[in-house]
Amino acid sequence: MEIKKIALYILVVFVLYTIITSPERAADLVQVGFEGISSAAKGVGDFMTELVN
Repeated sequence: MEIKKIALYILVVFVLYTIITSPERAADLVQVGFEGISSAAKGVGDFMTELVN
């Protein structure tokens, strides 16, 4: 359990450091992440639509 806490703290510090030092880059990464999630959801929706038809 202790290792998970440490890993979470390191991740939070890294994210905060990235946002503070390069906000434009951080925004680009968030946009890419949301585009990936959107594409995946669209793919699942298309698959389900074809499965029903």
